[in-house]
Amino acid sequence: VQLQAFGGRLVQARGSLRLSCAASERIFSSYAMGWFRQAPGKEREFVAVISGSGGITDYTDSVKGRFTISRDNAKNTVYLQMNSAKPEDTAVYYCAASARYTTYASTYDYWGQGTLVTVSS
Repeated sequence: VQLQAFGGRLVQARGSLRLSCAASERIFSSYAMGWFRQAPGKEREFVAVISGSGGITDYTDSVKGRFTISRDNAKNTVYLQMNSAKPEDTAVYYCAASARYTTYASTYDYWGQGTLVTVSS
């Protein structure tokens, strides 16, 4: 499975943007999809995950109520809607696919190349 993440850009604090991640495989719906991020000098951290059907989602506490993960299996695409952006959201965002529903980066099988989100104060 090849993943291509895009949509990252410079956004002002309290602004919104949507990240997208397109997958190459028609079996996309078999995979849970996650978003992770890595800020400069920090370890990669979990942001959000969505089940293969889209019926189950989880978020890290710092983005709950602000970010929404969703997917369109007909388009093999997963999205991350980011609202009320904060400077601490600045990071490279990665999408990933896992055969299991999980929040642990080490258990993800496939990764996209990352897209940079910069939130200015």
